[in-house]
Amino acid sequence: MSLHKILKIIVGVLSIVGVIFALMIMSGNESMIDNMMYVTYVILALILALVLVYVIKGLFAGNIKKTLMSVGAFVVILVISYAMSSGNDLDLTPFTDKGVDVTEATSKYVGAGLYAFYALAIIAIGSMAFSGIKNVTNK
Repeated sequence: MSLHKILKIIVGVLSIVGVIFALMIMSGNESMIDNMMYVTYVILALILALVLVYVIKGLFAGNIKKTLMSVGAFVVILVISYAMSSGNDLDLTPFTDKGVDVTEATSKYVGAGLYAFYALAIIAIGSMAFSGIKNVTNK
């Protein structure tokens, strides 16, 4: 039996269970909400596991050297972004007065995420512009 058939059977069973629980909830049996949440957790776990399996399978099916270089470049961007972020350029007292637990470390992580986003956005826009210009000049 192929993986596709097994997955179709699992999807069918989980769909039927979900429909039964949904109908029971709609009929007024609110104690079934917990059971519906368990079905949701099972489906989420299956989806995450399958995505992880197929991503790893795709990584090893392609050019592993290019993949590792891309992952390495991404990690370098994250490290540089973290190094650029100071974390102490924000007055934290308004946050702590409201009961929000914001520390300098949290501020540094947010700053690093913003710097990484800016760098990756510039790289993405630059690569799209470069490929567009390259396509126009080759015609």
